[in-house]
Amino acid sequence: MWLKSATATARAVGRRRAPRGELDAVKSEGAIARFLEHGGLAESTQRAYRVDLDAFVAWLSERRLALEDVDARVLAEYVSDLGRGRDRLAAASVARRLAAIRSCLRFTFGRQNVPESTPGPRRARRLPEVPKVAEIEELVEHAEGPAALALRNAALLELLYSAGLRSAEAVGLDLADVDFEREAVHVLGKGGKERVVPLGEAAALRLALYLREGRPQLARGAIDAVFLSARGRRLDTSTVRRIIRHPHRLRHAFATHLLEGGADLRTIQELLGHASLSTTQIYSRVDARRLRRVYDRSHPRS
Repeated sequence: MWLKSATATARAVGRRRAPRGELDAVKSEGAIARFLEHGGLAESTQRAYRVDLDAFVAWLSERRLALEDVDARVLAEYVSDLGRGRDRLAAASVARRLAAIRSCLRFTFGRQNVPESTPGPRRARRLPEVPKVAEIEELVEHAEGPAALALRNAALLELLYSAGLRSAEAVGLDLADVDFEREAVHVLGKGGKERVVPLGEAAALRLALYLREGRPQLARGAIDAVFLSARGRRLDTSTVRRIIRHPHRLRHAFATHLLEGGADLRTIQELLGHASLSTTQIYSRVDARRLRRVYDRSHPRS
């Protein structure tokens, strides 16, 4: 009897549950894995969110909390901790972590169960540096490289500016995405969102020239990508950054020049593929700065 009791006790000890914090962490990690796999995020966003969410789960685990315990108070405490101490994060990094957490909570528990917005530290919204039209024309005209690569680079730069594409969107284009007859480009944007943007005359000419005279020299086998590397593979974003150090400046120029030409913010939002109009509104500040300069230079009472 005593032996049977001792054996039962030993088995119970062997089956002893892990501390709640460890179980919560395992549960939370499973939820995060599902979110990252099925949440429709771009690969670069997945990588960034993985780091942010792992840090949040570690913070929750220290407090014996799980994702399901997260409410406005917990988020406020977390934001407060991120802004303290020697390793405090910049406002932009805090905002990104909050975005990752709220997206994960929305995917896991539904929109209605996401805590009300938690104010993070105020971010200084810097106005993007925008190249002038003449600078862009010179950049495109003087695209470097052997003949086929120079044609490719010129077409790529013109398309980044004329269509306002992100570099990842440009290198992701397939031949079937370019419709010369309808003067349009079918774009797969962030989070798998699709949009159609106009193909301007300058971009169409550069692209047609590259496809006719440059791409055939680069092609190796049946690859549908529009933009090919020197080895015949789909171009990647790191190569784009070698062609132009800050490709996003061309996207900024696209939006700013549209606004200066009289386009409304809602149209620009659709062309850029922004999910929220608030993201597009930074360009209205750029235009306001330009208007102020014109006023100061032109008005007798300025």
